[in-house]
Amino acid sequence: MAILTTVEHSDDPRIDDYRDLTTADRRPDRPGGRGLVIAEGVVVVRRLLDSPYPVRSLLGVPRRLDELSDDLAGVDVPAYATDADTMARAVGFHLNRGVLAVADRAPAPSLDDVLARARTLAVCEGVGDHENLGSLFRNAAALGVDAILLGPGCSDPLYRRSVRVSMGHVLRVPFTTLDGAWPASVDRLREAGFTVAALTPSADAEPLASAGLGGRKVALLLGAEGPGLTDEALAAADRRVRIPMASGVDSLNVATAAAVAFHAVTGGG
Repeated sequence: MAILTTVEHSDDPRIDDYRDLTTADRRPDRPGGRGLVIAEGVVVVRRLLDSPYPVRSLLGVPRRLDELSDDLAGVDVPAYATDADTMARAVGFHLNRGVLAVADRAPAPSLDDVLARARTLAVCEGVGDHENLGSLFRNAAALGVDAILLGPGCSDPLYRRSVRVSMGHVLRVPFTTLDGAWPASVDRLREAGFTVAALTPSADAEPLASAGLGGRKVALLLGAEGPGLTDEALAAADRRVRIPMASGVDSLNVATAAAVAFHAVTGGG
């Protein structure tokens, strides 16, 4: 059972994992970053507790910790209770959701393991916006995508904002890096039996609805919002598909486009 302890001062060393999140944010690629996974809010913390990520502790106001009491019953980690002002001074901003949890990272699955278990994949190139990536993971979880592969230029899915926007689904959808030269590494997917379909707004691409991708192993290539997929990635695909749109609209947000494509391929999970 979680050990509930009261914290009265924002400089208490026991809550150093939560300190000044607006500055370092604990990303491993930033100065001062430690690579911790940070969950915000009751729903996301609950998903972290139910994930393979080793939880280190929780910090929250008593009311929010009480909401998590059943989830914490079988968890042997410290839970620090404090007031909202003390929490804000430690974290660096006022947290409306009232509770945080931190965890260490879990090892990513190997590409071979992902390919052996999956039927529908999302493959991202250059998706560097943390909120877009978080939304994409949430859509993948909702619509039955088995895993997400990260190509060059993608942001860290475990960045705090991505975890929050995904509503914690980044913690349940497997992801790993598509290693090797890009986009030649896409050949690994083809060798594993996947049809590689690139999503593009180009008028000469096949309409998604009539492409017949449902019922087969599919890897959907998704590019950055704005520039989309590079010419090299488009050339590496087996098929190029588009979402027909009304006149005057040339594209969709990448997470929105991904949701439409996921539904077309999986039938909604």
